Amino acid sequence: MAARSQLLKGILDACVMAIVEEKAVYGYELSQQLQKVGLPDISEGTIYPVLLRLQKNGFIIGEMRPSASGPNRKYYFLTDAGKEELERISSEWLLIAGPVSQLLQRGEKE
Repeated sequence: MAARSQLLKGILDACVMAIVEEKAVYGYELSQQLQKVGLPDISEGTIYPVLLRLQKNGFIIGEMRPSASGPNRKYYFLTDAGKEELERISSEWLLIAGPVSQLLQRGEKE
């Protein structure tokens, strides 16, 4: 589990930005979306520091909106700088993921 957490740290910013790019989400909803795609180990305690860092870097912005079921929620939106950063990280990830997957699946080919 610890190794998986370390691997995710390097790519979690991009995962969060990819979800925010699709639609504006609030923190808990973001957590649910990550679980839905198969990343259940990411707690809200991990997500909020990522959101704060992305905001400080100008990659996302937050906006308070009323909620039909409780207090106002802070929804996050991807900025133009965030779109560029997501594109950059995605390109780099694809350059790494393909070769690493081939190496790690070597036993399945034999």
